[in-house]
Amino acid sequence: MLHERDPELAQVTTALRDARAGRPSLVLVTGPLGIGRSALLQRLPAHVADEGTRVLRANAAPMEQDFGFGVVRQLLDSLLAGAPRELCERLTHESAGFARMTALADEAGPGPEDPAAHEPALGGLRSLLEDVCADGPLLILVDDLQWVDTPSLRCLAYLAKRLRGLRAVLVCALRDGEPRGRHPLVCEIADAATHRLPLGPLSAAATAETVRDHLGEPGHEDFVRACHDTCAGNPLALTSVLQDLAAAGHRPTADRAEAARSARPADLRERLARCVRLQPPAVRDLAAALAVLGDHGDPALAARLAGLDPIGAGAALRALGELGLVADRLPEDRTAGPRPRFAHPAVRDAVHASLTVTERERLHDRAAELLYRTGHSDEQVAAQLMAGVTSGHPWSVGVLRAAADTALRRGAPEAAIRYLRRALLDGSLAGEARARLLIDLAAAERGLDPAACERHISQAIPLLPTAGQRAAAALRLSPAVLDRTPHSAVDLLRQAAAELGPPDALEGAVREVALRLEARLRQCGVADPAELASAVERLHAMGEEPPTATAAERELAAVLLNAAVLTCRLPPADVTRLARRLLEREPVASARVYSALPLTTVALVAADSVDAVGSWLSVEQRLGRRDATVADAFGHLEQAMVLMGRGRPAPAHAHAERALRLADAHWRELGVASTIALVFTALEMGDPARGVRILEDASRRQSSCLTLTVGLQFLGAAVDAQQGRWAAAVETLMAGGRRLEAAGWRNPVLFPWRPRAAGLYHRLGDLRSALALAEEERLRAEAWGAPVAVGRALRLQGTLVEGEAGEALLREAVGVLRGSANELELARALLMLGRRLQGGAEADGLLREAAALATACEAPWLAERAHRGGGGAARPKDALTRTERRVVALAGRGLTNTEIAGELGVTSRAIEKHLTNSYRKLAVSGRRELIAALPRLQAVKGG
Repeated sequence: MLHERDPELAQVTTALRDARAGRPSLVLVTGPLGIGRSALLQRLPAHVADEGTRVLRANAAPMEQDFGFGVVRQLLDSLLAGAPRELCERLTHESAGFARMTALADEAGPGPEDPAAHEPALGGLRSLLEDVCADGPLLILVDDLQWVDTPSLRCLAYLAKRLRGLRAVLVCALRDGEPRGRHPLVCEIADAATHRLPLGPLSAAATAETVRDHLGEPGHEDFVRACHDTCAGNPLALTSVLQDLAAAGHRPTADRAEAARSARPADLRERLARCVRLQPPAVRDLAAALAVLGDHGDPALAARLAGLDPIGAGAALRALGELGLVADRLPEDRTAGPRPRFAHPAVRDAVHASLTVTERERLHDRAAELLYRTGHSDEQVAAQLMAGVTSGHPWSVGVLRAAADTALRRGAPEAAIRYLRRALLDGSLAGEARARLLIDLAAAERGLDPAACERHISQAIPLLPTAGQRAAAALRLSPAVLDRTPHSAVDLLRQAAAELGPPDALEGAVREVALRLEARLRQCGVADPAELASAVERLHAMGEEPPTATAAERELAAVLLNAAVLTCRLPPADVTRLARRLLEREPVASARVYSALPLTTVALVAADSVDAVGSWLSVEQRLGRRDATVADAFGHLEQAMVLMGRGRPAPAHAHAERALRLADAHWRELGVASTIALVFTALEMGDPARGVRILEDASRRQSSCLTLTVGLQFLGAAVDAQQGRWAAAVETLMAGGRRLEAAGWRNPVLFPWRPRAAGLYHRLGDLRSALALAEEERLRAEAWGAPVAVGRALRLQGTLVEGEAGEALLREAVGVLRGSANELELARALLMLGRRLQGGAEADGLLREAAALATACEAPWLAERAHRGGGGAARPKDALTRTERRVVALAGRGLTNTEIAGELGVTSRAIEKHLTNSYRKLAVSGRRELIAALPRLQAVKGG
C-alpha cells in the first residue's frame, strides 16, 4: 500500500538500467520521521525483480552503532543466500577480516582510528562486489543511514567514491533532522549522491486511497479530510490511526470523522517517544516546553521555559521541523507571525511520555510562573497549576479563584469546580480565608452537585466570625424552587435565620439576608397547606403594595405570590399587577436564576397574563448573554412556559427539550423543571409515543418534586387513555388530583386535571361523575377568575350537556376565551360549538376560525378535526362510505369484528380497516365513543 511513490521507484529503475550499461549511481532517499523511506526501500526489490538484479540489504538501528562493521556484515550475509561455493568462501573470509578489525579496535580502546588500517579490507570488499556485479546489476539498500556504525560508514563512504566500474546502485535512506545525520562520513556519502529523492507528504487523494486500503471501503469526504488534516499526509501517522480505528470497528463514515481527529495510537506514540529520547538535550527541552505550554506556546515563551537562548531555540525548532514533529501554524493574529504546533496530537503525548513525573511537575510549575509573570490570562495560568499536585506560589490561590470566576461567567461550572477544589489543596488557607473559598466552591457546585454544595457550606459556616456572614453563606445553597429541600439544608437555613432574628428588626445588608432566608424557608414549605396559608397571610399583611425595591424584597414577594397563586387566594388582576412590578424592578441578566424570582413567570401564566412576561423575556434576550449556560437553559424554560400560556404546546415542547439538554449539563434542579415542562406540553399535544419516551426518561430522575410526581401521573393516565385503558387512566388522574388538593394546590390553570378526568368518565359512560367534576371545575375557575380557566370549564360543561343549554354554555365559553391569551383553548371551544350547530353558515365560520387558530398554534391534530367538521368538509352521513355506514351500524348493534365480517362476507382485517377510517372521520377514539355518536349520525341521516 505504497501510494504516490511511483516517480521515486521509476528513478531507481532507471538508475539500475544505467548501472547495467556501466553507469553506477548513489541514490539518497530523504524525509522526516514516518514519511515512508523504509517502505520505499522494502518495495524496491519486488519492483525491480524483473530486471535480474541481485539485492543486498542492511538496516541500521540506534542501539547497534557500537557494533563495528555491523551494517557491512548484513550486506555480506545477504549475499550468502544462493551464492556459489567459491563466493561463499570469499564472503566468509571478508566477514572474518571485518570481525578481526572490530576486535582489534575494541582491544585498543577509545582513540583516533587509523583509516589506513581499514584500506586492505575495504579494497577487498570493493573487489568482491566487482565480481558479484559480473553476473548482473547489484542493488545495495541501506536503511537509516544516520544510525550506521562508524566503520561501516567509512566503508560506505569508500565505496561511494569508487562506484565506477561496478554495475551497482547504492540506495541509502536518511532521516531528516537527526543530529547524527550531520556526521562527517554521513555528509560525505550524501555529497557523493548522484540522485536525491526527498519524499513529501501524501495528497488528499492518496489519503483516500489509504483509507480504502485499510478499512475496506471508500471513505466519506469528511472522514478523509479529517484523516488528512490530522495526519498532515504523514504515512506512518495515517496508517497508525487507520489501524487503530479498524481495530475499534469504525467505518469511514462522516460521523466517525471526530474519532479520526481524536485517535491517539499507542504504537505511533511509542515510535515518536523513541525519536524524542534520541534527540540532543536542547531539542528535547524545547519539545517538552511546547508540549507543556500547548496552544499558548509562542516560540519566545517556549524558549524561556526550555532555558534556551534565541539562537539555540531556533536551531532546536528547526531540528523538530526537519524531524516532522513540528509544523508552523498561523495564529488568528497574523501580525504575530507563525507559531509552532505539533504535526499530530500523538506527538504531544509522546513528548509527555518521554518525561519523568518529576520533570513534568517541575515544567508545569515553571510554566505557571512564567505565564503569570508575563501577564497571561488566569485560566491559562490555572491550567498549568492544575497539572501539578501542589504549588508553593503565594499567588496560586488567587489565580485559581479568578479562573473559576471566569469559567462561571462563560458557563463552565465544571471547570470552576476543578479550579476551586485544586485551590483547597493549598495548606496555607485557614479560618475565614478558607471559608470564603469553600463558599465559592459551593456556589459553583449548587447546580451540579447539591450534596457537595451543602457539605462545603456546612464546613464554611463555623469558620465565619459573624452571624451575618454565616447567614449569607447559608444563602448559597441552591433554592429548591420545585424540588423538596433536604432536611439538613433546611436546618442550616433555620439556624442562620434564628441567629439573625426577624427581618423587621434589622437594617441594611443584614435585613436583606434575613428577607432572603425567609423567602427560602417559606418556599421549603410549599407542599404544606399550613405553610401556604401562613405565606398568604404574610403577603396580605404587607398591604396592597408590598415592598419590591431590593432584590431580597422581590424574592420574598415572589415566593409569597406563588403561595397565593397555588391556593387561589389572590385575584388574577392583583397577581398580574404585583408580578409586573417585580419584573419592572428586576434587572436583566441578574443572578435571579439562583433565586425564587422565576416563580413570577409561573404566576403570570396562571393569571392568563403572559404578555407582560413575554415582553420582559424579549428584552432579556436582547441584552443578556445567552450562551449555552444555566441562564440560557432557564431562558428556554421560561419561553416554554409563556408559549404554553399562549396555547402553543409544540414550540413550547421544543424549548423545553433544549432547556433539558442544557440543564443536564449545568444544573440538576433546572433539569427537573424542564422535565415538568415536557410533561405538560406532551399532555397538551396528546402524543402517546412522546409520552412514553418522557416517562422512560423521567424514571431515572430521582426527585421528590410534587409537580413532577403528579405530572407524571397525569401523563401516565394519558398514555393509558390513548391505549383504551380508560378505567385505569381515570383512577390515576383522580389519585393525582387528590394529592394536589391535599397539598392545598387548587389553581385550575396550572393543574387542569378535572376536565381530563371528566372526559374519561364520559367515555366510560358515567355521565353523572363527569358532570359533577365539570361543575366543580367551573366553580373553582370562576373563584380564580382567569379567562382561560373559566372558558375551559364552560367548554367542558357545554360538551357534556345536550340541547340548547349545552349550546349556550359553549357560546359563553367562546366569549370568555376571546379575552384569553390561550388561543388553543379558544380553538377547541370554537370547534365544539361549530360541531354542536351541525351545519349552516355560522357553524362553517366557527370551524374555519378554529382551523385557522389551531394552525397558528401549530396544533395540526386539532386543525384536521376542524377541517373535517366544516368549511366545506363532508357532513358525517356523507363522510362515511356505504360500506363504512353498514359496518358502523352493525358495530352499534354490538357485533364483534368477526361477526361483522361473517355478516358481510369479508375478512376481519377489512372490518378493522373500515372501523379505523370511521373513527377518524367521526373524530372518535374507539367503539364506545362510536356507539355514543350513533344517535347523532342517524339524526343527520334522517335530516
